[in-house]
Amino acid sequence: MADYTLVRYSFEGEKFEIMVKPDPALDYRLGKKKDIASILVSDEIYTDASKGTRPAAEKLLHAFKTEDQAEIAEIILKKGDLNLTTDQRRKMIEEKKKQIVTFIAKTYVDPRTHLPHPPVRIEQAMKDARVSIDPHKTVDEQVKDLVEQLRSIIALKSENLKLEIIVPAQYASQSYAVLKSVGSLSSEEWQNNGSLKAILEIPAAARPNVIDRLGSITKGSASVEVVQ
Repeated sequence: MADYTLVRYSFEGEKFEIMVKPDPALDYRLGKKKDIASILVSDEIYTDASKGTRPAAEKLLHAFKTEDQAEIAEIILKKGDLNLTTDQRRKMIEEKKKQIVTFIAKTYVDPRTHLPHPPVRIEQAMKDARVSIDPHKTVDEQVKDLVEQLRSIIALKSENLKLEIIVPAQYASQSYAVLKSVGSLSSEEWQNNGSLKAILEIPAAARPNVIDRLGSITKGSASVEVVQ
């Protein structure tokens, strides 16, 4: 029974633990879907797994609004603290770092060029600024403070752009679906010849991606101009 770790969860001073397989549990926390049954070492819910003590049914019902062990185990796995090995913690930090870099590259731009910084530049800035990444916190919970630290190394600004886009008739329908998915359409005009003229509002950092996607669909025939 050595090949297991614990996930601990607290509710109003009460402590609950489940025993899980380390790597499958980490994969689950990293967003890789796993069947809960394949992660759990035991179906039991404990107050102290090392002693084998279990909570009373009424305490489970109060904390989780159910007595179903599988449902409770899933809640603990999602919300509890996973006891990580050193290698797992490093892996989880690296994964969170990639997510943060991707978010910054898509959301912030260099205010001098209005273009996003390349991910490698953001990664170097994070290294130079010696930022600390919490593997247990979401990107949203960390990115604001991280960006403030990075601004001492690279210029970062969050801003939106308005693009005037004109798409030829034969590509209009497919392009329209893409535009709806990448930003907010503040206006759209379907011309008599079937072409589409639209004003799209997007994060400035998303402009290269929008241009690339439209270019791929329209074979470079779409017109994209910044209007704001």
